[in-house]
Amino acid sequence: MSKVISFENASATLRPLQEQGKVIVQCHGTFDLLHPGHIIHFEEAKACGDLLVVTVTADAYVNKGPGRPYFNDDLRLTSIASLGCVDYVILVPYPAAVEAIECVHPDVYCKGKEYQDPAADVTANILDDVVAVKRMGGRVEYVGSVVFSSTKLLNSYFETYDPEVKALCSDLTDRHGVDGFRDAVAKLDSLRVLVVGDIIVDRYTTVEVQGLTSKDRILSVRYDEESAQAGGALAVYRHVKAFASQVNLFSLAGNETWADEFLHRYLGENQGHILRESGFTTVVKQRFVEPLKEGKELSKLFSVNVINARRPDESLQRTVRDRLADIIDDYDVIMVMDFGHGLLEPRVRDLAQDRAKFLALNCQTNSNNHGYNIINQQYRRADSFSLDERELCLACGRREPDYAAELEALRDELGAAHAWLTRGGTETIGVEKNGSAIACPPFEQKVVDTVGAGDAFSAIVSLAAATGVPLDLATFMGQLAGAQAVRLVGNQSSISKSSYLKAGLAMLTR
Repeated sequence: MSKVISFENASATLRPLQEQGKVIVQCHGTFDLLHPGHIIHFEEAKACGDLLVVTVTADAYVNKGPGRPYFNDDLRLTSIASLGCVDYVILVPYPAAVEAIECVHPDVYCKGKEYQDPAADVTANILDDVVAVKRMGGRVEYVGSVVFSSTKLLNSYFETYDPEVKALCSDLTDRHGVDGFRDAVAKLDSLRVLVVGDIIVDRYTTVEVQGLTSKDRILSVRYDEESAQAGGALAVYRHVKAFASQVNLFSLAGNETWADEFLHRYLGENQGHILRESGFTTVVKQRFVEPLKEGKELSKLFSVNVINARRPDESLQRTVRDRLADIIDDYDVIMVMDFGHGLLEPRVRDLAQDRAKFLALNCQTNSNNHGYNIINQQYRRADSFSLDERELCLACGRREPDYAAELEALRDELGAAHAWLTRGGTETIGVEKNGSAIACPPFEQKVVDTVGAGDAFSAIVSLAAATGVPLDLATFMGQLAGAQAVRLVGNQSSISKSSYLKAGLAMLTR
């Protein structure tokens, strides 16, 4: 009989055994590299009952940074099932343990002794685990007289990351230590942040291509499904909110009835700084995409945008400016996300530049504003900013610039202390006022969708710059956020602080 049972069928297998009086013990984890510490942990856990069930987090839900897990689902399940002390192994399609606990209903749930102090768990998941176990009528035991770290072993002896990434992480650990990263993330919570920018509704319509029509030779597709996501400044707001406890969004939207439910879904009652105007159209970017294939980047067919054809009239521009003026002094950081869709007209830009205590800027180029929303034509001041390769080329007027030199020149022109250039799968460059510079390789090779990755990067480096995080560590923090974002379709979800911390600590562990 196979020890590996499915998540869906686990209850049918385990409940009868409990009814027979068997005491079921559960261990849960990634178990990426099976080592002596795991074996002793399992043996000590088995001694707490009659049957040992090991639940394993599936590949897609492992939050240990790029390149992890090193071993795939089948290899990890097979390795654990080969141990004599293990009775059943279950692959779990969730990132945390609560669902696994609800599935197994353990009499005893075993965690390593390092989890006896909940403060040592950066994810704080152990607290949820304990609550779930007690709700299921079980108890928690802490076992493991010998402790090894799979992450430390993999980082030291396996090619978990590309050599450039591994060298960068090693240097960061030497300069700042693992605690330096943890402390830098913790500092972000103290900021009072106002995100100012265009709300975008990212609508993904999934279709299957059938081919070309016989008469008109146009693309024919079959509709599959559709979803609407928080894009633009609303996506950035959600990322920032995961790291800073005092965050608001200032934006402009139309009075469409469908937008009521959409905004409430992401903002709840916190819509006091969203101006709703009947003469303005809420921006919708609808992408028609093919079904996502395992291990492939999302294939996009074409896009249909609903965007205001004209800039807001003078009266609305004054209203926006006056409303922002009433609240701008209440915040430590004004994070301007300028997508060029109507909110950030000259009056608002001037106000932000004149009165922001710390101005973090992202001025984007897209198909609607190409050539008209160039950062150094629209702004004269920023304390930090980030932009992509095309935006830098437009700002300096060169197709093939010296990227580091032009970024430094732009930083000096805007008087910024920090500046970043993201170049997709090539590199990210950071510069600062004292002359320091860094080139950071991409972390994630398994790209699902690049939409939203730059926004996630910008959100985190802006916060890091505002709290004085050193350039190298701030760049790592932003790159880590971007790496998490490219694994999702669009802005499917915001960055999870616990997953982010877990991934960053895993990459820096030596």
